[in-house]
Amino acid sequence: MGQSRGGGGRAIGVRDVAARAGVSRQTVSRVLNEHPDVAPHTRERVLAAMGELGYRMNNVARALGTRRSRTIGVLAPAALHYGPLRSIETIEAAARAAGYWVSAAFADSATDDAVRAAIGHLLGQGVDGLVVVAPHADTVRALDAMDLGIPTVALHSAGRGGRAPAVDQVAGARLATACLADAGHRRIAHLAGPLDWLEAQARRDGFVQELAARGVEPGPVLAGDWTARAGFEAAAAVVGSGATAVFSANDRMALGLLGGLRERGIRVPEELSVVGFDDEPDAAYYAPALTTVRQDFAELARRAIAQLLGRPVPAEPVAPVLVSRASVAPPAS
Repeated sequence: MGQSRGGGGRAIGVRDVAARAGVSRQTVSRVLNEHPDVAPHTRERVLAAMGELGYRMNNVARALGTRRSRTIGVLAPAALHYGPLRSIETIEAAARAAGYWVSAAFADSATDDAVRAAIGHLLGQGVDGLVVVAPHADTVRALDAMDLGIPTVALHSAGRGGRAPAVDQVAGARLATACLADAGHRRIAHLAGPLDWLEAQARRDGFVQELAARGVEPGPVLAGDWTARAGFEAAAAVVGSGATAVFSANDRMALGLLGGLRERGIRVPEELSVVGFDDEPDAAYYAPALTTVRQDFAELARRAIAQLLGRPVPAEPVAPVLVSRASVAPPAS
């Protein structure tokens, strides 16, 4: 099943992988066929050897022999934001670690016909399982109405349905809101994501729930679209609302908000505190460094792949973590 070429054009085969990994050919075959009786460290050594040698499985030959392609399909929105993009990256890594390859298709996730066509394309490639990045309620409904015949999981659907491993979005929003309330803020605004996104709805719900639990009246909920521009343009409304703190539904909008506030002469956090969501790699380098909520996308991907392969997955959602930096302070007296 080897398709790569070594020095002199010789095909790299199972024998070469076995020699490099220091295992038998039978062990390599067990790894390729995902036999359960292979120790994890042995599996990792074999997969590492395959990567070093440039060994590639012939999925067509494998499918003919085993009815399995060793490929996982990923359906993603045509317009990618940070969270879905990171999920696709981590899904690819988690699939590769399990000995699978990834085939991706992109579609307008708010359009049933586009979603169905993209899923049909992936099924036509004989994928063994399907990961659907499903941020919209319409995508989840379309998925639920289809009998796909292969294992399927949905991501970024805020845990809706039984096939949706998720980060606990409500808990993350409550962490962000609690951080501001614990600092002494009582007039807290929320810069929301698009409310046709399930995770945006969950983050708004968490914001409202945390303030209600504290007996604090929520400040204004401002509409955003995940972009820095939306945050920049929301700055005027934030200042006009009299809020002393803002929970932004993602870091990109928080970045724009910081710029908009700075243009209006509002100092953060001295005059107004800001918390984001996602913990993008650049969030630590915003001015000021952004307090935010971190999502463990790598763990989410591992759970998604494990669920596709029928392996045990924790019942509880992935727990988010508050990352405290310099954008929160007590309200100005």
